[in-house]
Amino acid sequence: MKLLDFDKHFPSEAVCIEKFKELRIKSDIVCPHCGNKEHLWLPASMHFECKSCHSRRSLRSGTIMHGSKLPFLYWFKAIHLFTSTKKTFSASEMQRQLGHKRYQPIWEMLHKIRSVMGQRDAQYTLSGMIELDEGFFSTERDENEKTEPLKRGRGSQKKSKVLVMVESQQVENPKNPKKPKRVNHLKMIVIPDLKAKNIDQKATTSIDKDAKITTDGSNSYTNFKDHFAQHDASVVLPEEIAKVLPWVHIAISNAKSLLTDMYQGIKSEFLQGYLNEFCYQFNRTKIPLDPFDRLLALTTLYKSNFKHITYRKVNIQNCILCG
Repeated sequence: MKLLDFDKHFPSEAVCIEKFKELRIKSDIVCPHCGNKEHLWLPASMHFECKSCHSRRSLRSGTIMHGSKLPFLYWFKAIHLFTSTKKTFSASEMQRQLGHKRYQPIWEMLHKIRSVMGQRDAQYTLSGMIELDEGFFSTERDENEKTEPLKRGRGSQKKSKVLVMVESQQVENPKNPKKPKRVNHLKMIVIPDLKAKNIDQKATTSIDKDAKITTDGSNSYTNFKDHFAQHDASVVLPEEIAKVLPWVHIAISNAKSLLTDMYQGIKSEFLQGYLNEFCYQFNRTKIPLDPFDRLLALTTLYKSNFKHITYRKVNIQNCILCG
């Protein structure tokens, strides 16, 4: 949706409320007390009342806006801005665009939207031919790690480990010889370490058991032969990466570039949220449906799992840097 179209369709708070109400009704509101699906709308208090037990639920209850006091128009504009660009918006820029005085509520709103993106993609399982590898993303050190000596390389406290899985299929006579595979869907999951048991758990919940997995010769993937139909593992030389694991490394490179361009620093505990956003956008580049309408509909189906965090004033400026 273009900017002029958005202003025409959602010019006021009242219009946004009406649209959100329509989406909630379409999503089949279920009474948490008796399971009834028939409700009355009470416009004065903006609540739904169950026709059976007469219990009430607010318009925001059970949705991404649960517990939020921000205007509906803010949420609509944030979703529009999120879906109108191939890049992303930092919380400080979103705050400036919305003209809101406080930073914290806007920062939380964006992370709640990212959490819903992640919840939606978590429902889908990758299948077919899969490229799998790990990526190392630069993040800020945790407070309890700052007293420890800084390690180098892959074990550095300033590097967060991410398991990256991409559906890719071999293409006959590709137009670009450097990209012999066609990409489909992508998943990126932050992991605490590279131990086989952790990678096995994430991989088996994200990939269909009948899939064919291609990896390098890392010991972290030694159990894949027991979990998937086929596992092709080999030592991959740097000059062979573009042929063996092309898309997994393109995805890692693009995600790193996006985060580096937009943020001066990211705390490790929030990295998954930014990766959720990147994967959500990546996985829908070929879907013809309007991205704004699609994401807006999701906001009525999912309650955010993002944990509320209150920063001390001294840390708010540092938080601005991480978006």
